[in-house]
Amino acid sequence: MTTYAGGWVSRRRRNRRPRAARPISEINVTPFVDVMLVLLIIFMVAAPLLTVGVPIDLPESRAQQLNSDTQPITISINDEGQVFIQETEIAIDDVVPRLEAIAQTGYDERIYIRADRVTDYGTVMAVMGRINQAGYRNLGLVTLQEQDQ
Repeated sequence: MTTYAGGWVSRRRRNRRPRAARPISEINVTPFVDVMLVLLIIFMVAAPLLTVGVPIDLPESRAQQLNSDTQPITISINDEGQVFIQETEIAIDDVVPRLEAIAQTGYDERIYIRADRVTDYGTVMAVMGRINQAGYRNLGLVTLQEQDQ
């Protein structure tokens, strides 16, 4: 029924009125997905940085976890006997001057010691003696929560 050379025109075209431009009512999720992927990458990169960086195999204990309002100073001793304040490796003889410098800033909270389970007891005691020599009397030993079996 359709002729294009000047004859009949289909009913659909004849009855068609020009429509006003309607707004697109679809949601474009592409920008949302892009933002979510960027956030995922940021969190994947930042998550490992949130823990203390010295890898130590901590012993287990039944003691309850302590809560603290301030960021504690952590001294770590790895399985090779290397000593770290926070994540900075230092010589065992430099523990006293470093802690005395920290004391000058007004820090007088508890100092936590993280020692690998295979670390020599004498090394841990030598570090504890130096912490005491620097004027800190409040020490804490960090362990893992013991799992009930």
